Amino acid sequence: MGVIRISEILTTPVAPSRMFKALVLDSHNLIPKLAPKNVKSIEFIHGDGGVGSIKQTNFTEGSMYKYLKHRIDALDEENYMCKYTLIEGNVLGDALESISYEIKFDKEGEGAICNITSEYHPKCNVEITEDEIKEGKDKAMGMYKLVEDYLLSNPNAYT
Repeated sequence: MGVIRISEILTTPVAPSRMFKALVLDSHNLIPKLAPKNVKSIEFIHGDGGVGSIKQTNFTEGSMYKYLKHRIDALDEENYMCKYTLIEGNVLGDALESISYEIKFDKEGEGAICNITSEYHPKCNVEITEDEIKEGKDKAMGMYKLVEDYLLSNPNAYT
Protein backbone atom coordinates (compact mmCIF):
# COMPACT_ATOMS: atom_id res chain seq x y z
CA MET A 1 0.00 0.00 0.00
CA GLY A 2 1.37 3.39 -0.92
CA VAL A 3 1.06 6.85 0.49
CA ILE A 4 -2.46 8.28 0.65
CA ARG A 5 -2.53 11.97 -0.26
CA ILE A 6 -5.48 14.20 0.58
CA SER A 7 -5.78 17.86 -0.38
CA GLU A 8 -8.34 20.30 0.92
CA ILE A 9 -9.09 23.95 0.35
CA LEU A 10 -10.68 25.92 3.17
CA THR A 11 -11.75 29.54 3.22
CA THR A 12 -11.84 31.92 6.15
CA PRO A 13 -12.82 35.55 6.63
CA VAL A 14 -9.65 35.95 8.76
CA ALA A 15 -6.52 37.47 7.16
CA PRO A 16 -3.81 34.93 6.26
CA SER A 17 -1.20 36.58 8.50
CA ARG A 18 -3.43 36.21 11.56
CA MET A 19 -4.39 32.60 10.84
CA PHE A 20 -0.76 31.67 10.23
CA LYS A 21 0.49 33.34 13.41
CA ALA A 22 -2.22 31.76 15.57
CA LEU A 23 -2.42 28.29 14.01
CA VAL A 24 1.26 27.77 13.16
CA LEU A 25 3.66 30.15 14.89
CA ASP A 26 1.94 30.44 18.29
CA SER A 27 -0.15 27.27 18.44
CA HIS A 28 1.92 26.02 21.40
CA ASN A 29 0.52 28.92 23.47
CA LEU A 30 -2.95 29.32 21.97
CA ILE A 31 -4.27 25.77 21.53
CA PRO A 32 -3.98 24.73 25.22
CA LYS A 33 -5.92 27.89 26.13
CA LEU A 34 -8.66 27.23 23.56
CA ALA A 35 -8.97 23.49 24.22
CA PRO A 36 -8.01 22.95 27.90
CA LYS A 37 -10.26 19.90 28.23
CA ASN A 38 -8.29 18.12 25.48
CA VAL A 39 -4.79 19.61 25.31
CA LYS A 40 -2.73 19.80 28.49
CA SER A 41 0.31 21.49 26.95
CA ILE A 42 2.36 21.96 23.79
CA GLU A 43 6.10 22.43 24.12
CA PHE A 44 9.22 22.44 21.99
CA ILE A 45 11.38 19.50 23.03
CA HIS A 46 13.98 20.32 20.38
CA GLY A 47 14.67 23.68 18.76
CA ASP A 48 12.89 27.01 19.06
CA GLY A 49 10.14 26.70 16.46
CA GLY A 50 12.24 26.87 13.31
CA VAL A 51 12.97 24.13 10.79
CA GLY A 52 14.06 20.93 12.52
CA SER A 53 12.25 21.78 15.76
CA ILE A 54 10.15 19.09 17.41
CA LYS A 55 6.95 20.08 19.15
CA GLN A 56 5.20 17.73 21.58
CA THR A 57 1.47 17.99 22.26
CA ASN A 58 0.41 16.44 25.58
CA PHE A 59 -3.23 15.51 25.93
CA THR A 60 -5.26 15.68 29.14
CA GLU A 61 -5.85 12.80 31.52
CA GLY A 62 -8.52 10.46 30.21
CA SER A 63 -7.91 11.31 26.56
CA MET A 64 -7.66 8.39 24.17
CA TYR A 65 -4.25 9.79 23.17
CA LYS A 66 -1.32 10.51 25.48
CA TYR A 67 0.88 12.70 23.28
CA LEU A 68 2.10 13.34 19.75
CA LYS A 69 5.24 14.83 18.25
CA HIS A 70 5.54 17.02 15.15
CA ARG A 71 8.78 17.90 13.37
CA ILE A 72 8.85 21.19 11.47
CA ASP A 73 10.23 20.45 8.00
CA ALA A 74 9.82 23.85 6.28
CA LEU A 75 8.66 27.25 7.45
CA ASP A 76 8.11 30.33 5.25
CA GLU A 77 6.68 33.14 7.37
CA GLU A 78 6.56 35.62 4.46
CA ASN A 79 4.38 33.30 2.34
CA TYR A 80 2.42 31.78 5.26
CA MET A 81 3.52 28.21 4.55
CA CYS A 82 4.54 25.41 6.88
CA LYS A 83 5.42 21.76 6.29
CA TYR A 84 5.54 19.45 9.27
CA THR A 85 5.44 15.74 10.01
CA LEU A 86 3.67 13.83 12.75
CA ILE A 87 6.50 11.49 13.75
CA GLU A 88 5.46 9.89 17.04
CA GLY A 89 2.48 9.21 19.28
CA ASN A 90 -0.28 6.67 19.71
CA VAL A 91 -2.46 8.81 17.42
CA LEU A 92 -0.56 7.04 14.58
CA GLY A 93 -1.94 3.71 15.75
CA ASP A 94 -0.66 0.42 14.39
CA ALA A 95 -1.11 1.35 10.74
CA LEU A 96 0.77 4.61 10.21
CA GLU A 97 4.49 5.33 10.19
CA SER A 98 3.97 9.11 9.89
CA ILE A 99 1.72 11.83 8.50
CA SER A 100 3.18 14.78 6.57
CA TYR A 101 1.31 18.05 6.24
CA GLU A 102 1.69 21.18 4.16
CA ILE A 103 -0.43 24.18 5.07
CA LYS A 104 -0.44 27.43 3.10
CA PHE A 105 -2.57 30.54 3.51
CA ASP A 106 -3.19 32.89 0.57
CA LYS A 107 -5.01 36.21 0.66
CA GLU A 108 -8.55 36.13 -0.68
CA GLY A 109 -10.40 39.44 -0.37
CA GLU A 110 -10.32 40.39 3.32
CA GLY A 111 -9.78 36.76 4.33
CA ALA A 112 -7.78 33.77 3.19
CA ILE A 113 -7.78 30.51 1.34
CA CYS A 114 -6.03 27.71 3.17
CA ASN A 115 -4.55 24.86 1.12
CA ILE A 116 -3.86 21.78 3.22
CA THR A 117 -2.19 18.66 1.88
CA SER A 118 -1.80 15.58 4.06
CA GLU A 119 0.24 12.51 3.18
CA TYR A 120 -0.44 9.37 5.21
CA HIS A 121 2.54 7.00 5.22
CA PRO A 122 1.45 3.49 6.24
CA LYS A 123 3.73 0.97 7.90
CA CYS A 124 5.07 -1.79 5.66
CA ASN A 125 2.38 -4.21 4.44
CA VAL A 126 -0.42 -2.30 6.16
CA GLU A 127 -3.46 -1.10 4.27
CA ILE A 128 -5.36 1.99 5.35
CA THR A 129 -8.47 3.53 3.87
CA GLU A 130 -9.67 7.09 3.59
CA ASP A 131 -12.47 6.23 6.04
CA GLU A 132 -9.86 5.37 8.69
CA ILE A 133 -8.19 8.72 8.04
CA LYS A 134 -11.43 10.71 8.34
CA GLU A 135 -11.58 10.73 12.16
CA GLY A 136 -8.15 12.33 12.62
CA LYS A 137 -8.79 14.74 9.77
CA ASP A 138 -12.08 15.83 11.35
CA LYS A 139 -10.30 16.56 14.66
CA ALA A 140 -7.70 18.68 12.85
CA MET A 141 -10.45 20.61 11.07
CA GLY A 142 -12.12 21.17 14.44
CA MET A 143 -8.91 22.79 15.71
CA TYR A 144 -8.77 25.01 12.59
CA LYS A 145 -12.35 26.13 13.23
CA LEU A 146 -11.65 26.74 16.93
CA VAL A 147 -8.75 29.08 16.06
CA GLU A 148 -10.79 30.80 13.35
CA ASP A 149 -13.67 31.42 15.80
CA TYR A 150 -11.24 32.78 18.38
CA LEU A 151 -9.73 35.22 15.87
CA LEU A 152 -13.16 36.38 14.68
CA SER A 153 -14.19 37.01 18.31
CA ASN A 154 -10.89 38.79 19.07
CA PRO A 155 -10.18 41.06 16.08
CA ASN A 156 -7.04 42.54 17.64
CA ALA A 157 -5.40 39.19 18.42
CA TYR A 158 -2.41 38.24 16.24
CA THR A 159 -2.46 41.46 14.24
